[in-house]
Amino acid sequence: MEFGFTQEQETMRDEVRQFIAENVTDEVIAELEDGEEGGSGPHYKELRRKIAERGWVGISWPKEYGGQDGSRIHQYIVEEEFSRVGIGVGGAGSGAPAILAAGTEEQKQFFLPGLINGDIDLALGFTEPQAGADLAGLQCQAVKDGDDWVINGQKMFTSSAHYATHIYLMARTDPDAPRHRGISIFLVPMDTPGITVRPLWTIQNAPTAPKGTTYGMSRTNETFFEDVRIPQSAMLGDENRGWYVGAMGLNLDRVGASRYLISVRRDEDIINWVKENDFDGHSPADDPAVRDKLAELWIEAQVCRLMTMRSMSIVEQGGNFTYEGSAEKVFAPEHGVKTSESITQMLGPYAQLLNGSPGAIDNGIYAHNLMGAFQSGINHGSVQVMRDQVARRGLGLPRG
Repeated sequence: MEFGFTQEQETMRDEVRQFIAENVTDEVIAELEDGEEGGSGPHYKELRRKIAERGWVGISWPKEYGGQDGSRIHQYIVEEEFSRVGIGVGGAGSGAPAILAAGTEEQKQFFLPGLINGDIDLALGFTEPQAGADLAGLQCQAVKDGDDWVINGQKMFTSSAHYATHIYLMARTDPDAPRHRGISIFLVPMDTPGITVRPLWTIQNAPTAPKGTTYGMSRTNETFFEDVRIPQSAMLGDENRGWYVGAMGLNLDRVGASRYLISVRRDEDIINWVKENDFDGHSPADDPAVRDKLAELWIEAQVCRLMTMRSMSIVEQGGNFTYEGSAEKVFAPEHGVKTSESITQMLGPYAQLLNGSPGAIDNGIYAHNLMGAFQSGINHGSVQVMRDQVARRGLGLPRG
């Protein structure tokens, strides 16, 4: 079996790298790192337009919606290279796969081209204060009123809500139904009256996490909905079937380079540092315990890569993609946490120095990575929930 890329695919990678070198300027990076501005600055928008003109966003999407009808492997390559400089081109997170799979023709014609050219940004409205990782416990409510729906409630950790054009919102439409039923998804414009976005500044804000930090965003948000009125056409998929639409979108969104890199960038960073640096003339690479641990982590990182490639292959060939994304969501984030802890042991007290501290290694990236590592097992679905899905869908075990 061939685990490498073809010459054509490697040529495409070189083309993307050349484009990044010429177009990802300091101004673009500064806008992306700005907690207030996020991805809404003029330099970033211009870059996003150039990327879309190259046909590098939504490569595997149908041409009728602005895509290229291309290979997910090519999309992976583009996504990987841009993710390494902090730019997402994968296609708007879990909202895009769900719209492709469950959206009306009108929704597809409106949202998908807009997501490709950058005119539309989606924030994810899932988590709530009282529910946390228990998504089925959400209480944000949508009540039918004639031909409209009226939404009241609150969402937490809606990270791009301060510049997004729409929110991909999960709300309860039947409070009497079982927990995983009676939920629907709505695509809500952020300028709809009754929506309030309030910043939540993260532990990475002071001092600001350096470029390349995993989960290093300085700002997320809490979003409030007070009598927000939207039309029936804003509903994605069937009424009361939002749990299944959302789960499908999340499962497909776990397949790709950006999710893979979240878990393995730490391995690459520490190996490159150890190879090129030392402490007062003594290199960590001279320590056999350090070399042994780095080899172990690198092997696990390759397992992460192969799990991602397997998942993409299944989707590419139209196979039945059931538990694979969940298995990947367990192994890769837990590997990332393990790597962060191992780096802390290798570097000792230097691993605790944050950005701006005298003696901080690589602007404190390892300390900031450690602070963000706990999110790996929670974001985008907790590993406990993912284990349950692997047990039921992969092993056929009954519900507990």
